Amino acid sequence: MKTIDVNSDLGEGFGPYNIAPDEQIFPLVTSANIACGAHAGDPLVMARAVGLASEHKVRVGGHVGYPDRNGFGRRAMTMSLKELELETISQLGALRAIAEHGGQMMTHANFHGALGNLSFVDADVARTLILAMKSFDPELKFIGLPHTEAAYAAENAGIEIIRSFLADRGYMAVGKLAPRGTESALISDLEMVELRVAQTLSSGKLRLIDGREIPCEFDSVLVHSDTPGSVGLAHAIRAGIATAGLAIAPYQL
Repeated sequence: MKTIDVNSDLGEGFGPYNIAPDEQIFPLVTSANIACGAHAGDPLVMARAVGLASEHKVRVGGHVGYPDRNGFGRRAMTMSLKELELETISQLGALRAIAEHGGQMMTHANFHGALGNLSFVDADVARTLILAMKSFDPELKFIGLPHTEAAYAAENAGIEIIRSFLADRGYMAVGKLAPRGTESALISDLEMVELRVAQTLSSGKLRLIDGREIPCEFDSVLVHSDTPGSVGLAHAIRAGIATAGLAIAPYQL
């Protein structure tokens, strides 16, 4: 039976502040994209997330973002390609140190918020981020949206891509999300999310906001942990995977 990974952005608190119910989300996912101390996270938060990943047998990955805690990494920043390269390496290094200290290994990486959005469309940025990731550890897998510049860069670099489906986001085209704040950008109806997951995974076709269906295969489904009601969202995604007749399991190492 084909299996589907369920991934989520976790460890996104800071000090005493929590962004998402990590303790409730970790048992419902199979891979975690853990903030590396830039857009969110700190050593204690990272260690707590790694511990939860170990407890629930969840894959550990680095979630690299702009160094902008106040904006939660969702504001654009002007950074040179060299800065982006070194920022990626330093963030991955921070999480790997915490993961290894906790007896875990980091096996994937991806990019958060505004930086991730830029990597979808800017070939130079995508290439810089992916090659930095590869130079840090050529065995890391990339969890990301297929048919984006980041995915093309990963493919060209020989990095395995775990193709991620954002079940609660509207798509304008394959690899292009509807901007937040626009109509149909966010899908909050859990029954609709469940149905969308089931239909997309079973048919191999992605329905766009204009009603067209485009062929697209996925290996993982993302749970947005900071969305209100994220625990319900995770359950809806898992139910949709089951309805599609697929098993939930972490990606293969």
